[in-house]
Amino acid sequence: MNVWQIGQVRITQVVEAGPSPTSTKFLFKDPPADLVQQHGWLLPHFASADGKLLMSVHAFVIESAGRTIVVDTCVGNDKPRQNPGWNRLQTNFLADLSAAGFAPERIDTVLCTHLHVDHVGWNTRWDGSRWVPTFPRARYLFARTEWAHWAAEAEARRAASPDAGPEDDVFGDSVQPILDAGLADLVAMDHRLTDEVWLEPTPGHTPGHVSVRISSGAQQAVITGDLMHHPIQCSEPDRLVKFDSDAQMARDTRRRFLACCAADRSLVLGTHFAHPTAGRVVAAGPVWRFEVQADATAGGAAPA
Repeated sequence: MNVWQIGQVRITQVVEAGPSPTSTKFLFKDPPADLVQQHGWLLPHFASADGKLLMSVHAFVIESAGRTIVVDTCVGNDKPRQNPGWNRLQTNFLADLSAAGFAPERIDTVLCTHLHVDHVGWNTRWDGSRWVPTFPRARYLFARTEWAHWAAEAEARRAASPDAGPEDDVFGDSVQPILDAGLADLVAMDHRLTDEVWLEPTPGHTPGHVSVRISSGAQQAVITGDLMHHPIQCSEPDRLVKFDSDAQMARDTRRRFLACCAADRSLVLGTHFAHPTAGRVVAAGPVWRFEVQADATAGGAAPA
């Protein structure tokens, strides 16, 4: 478990799954067979010698100004999914979250950077008869633009297939129950949670995608969400990602983000970056490279 201290803000990573060896074809459209080999700096943390990307599914817990904020809630247990690797999972995520000091009742805020399947799963849990909020005392924050997009998609899905089964009804099992329980807050894409934590609009992967900025005591960090899935995108910012809804906007967002992080030296926490997860973006000609923080490799606090 990685823990980082950014001024007065503490950030704890809780892993649901990974690191998992993943083909470059899962992420990119038509990648060259030697894509990983072209970027030797990825080894050993973020790629394997046989050319696989190492990826992780995890949440971050931010403690700031008396608030306890979970950022992205992974895939979740018991959810019917067509992806066999995510179908009706049975993981120890909640137990691990509690072991880290964050029992569900302690969480007062849940923030989803966007509403894809692997970022909303633990919003809810199965109580034996229905999906109920996992964090009953929390307010769940969704960017209004993001929510509107997926609410319209869910309505269109129901209209087109009224008898469809529950598989991949992500909005229905992981978002709508939060709205029904009255726990959802629809917020602007630059919403400020505390004086130290706020949202940054980073659209392209999805229409209302946000990242999370942290600044405290002259130290800075940023949680990526899925504007980048893997550190290789520092060196391949323009390569087409299968899951980006607007490819050109996603490319432009990545380039602006990487240039900004290289300039301000923010500690970058990748939402799918395998251990050690945190590092700095550094310029490498017309692109960039991701440098692991030495302290983070030990799973301890990484200075910013």
